[in-house]
Amino acid sequence: MTDRHDIRTLEKAVHDFCMEREWDPYHNLKDLAIGVSTEAAELLELFRFKSQAEMDAMTVDPEARRAMGEELADVLIFTLRLADKAGIDMTDAFYQKLAKNAERYPVAKARGRNDKYSDL
Repeated sequence: MTDRHDIRTLEKAVHDFCMEREWDPYHNLKDLAIGVSTEAAELLELFRFKSQAEMDAMTVDPEARRAMGEELADVLIFTLRLADKAGIDMTDAFYQKLAKNAERYPVAKARGRNDKYSDL
């Protein structure tokens, strides 16, 4: 049995889903990048004009959590499909970027701060 939480399993699931539907000709890099942005905007829309208290309440409301989960999943699906089409290994990209961020935001300077790395 495969680990359904492994990113490679998720990448393959998205790839197979798209191949079964013969969507490959429609998935160019530009349109997939637009899709990532569009889905991220739909996620953002859930929080538009909400107070902190309203946003906090969303985390315990089953319907709001479902909506957030669906939008987050859409962002992830488009991201994984874009990576697939571009030949980017997301596991490698993730760990490389995390390491880069660790250099930019060393704990000693960044702990408890919300500043950009160039301002630390």
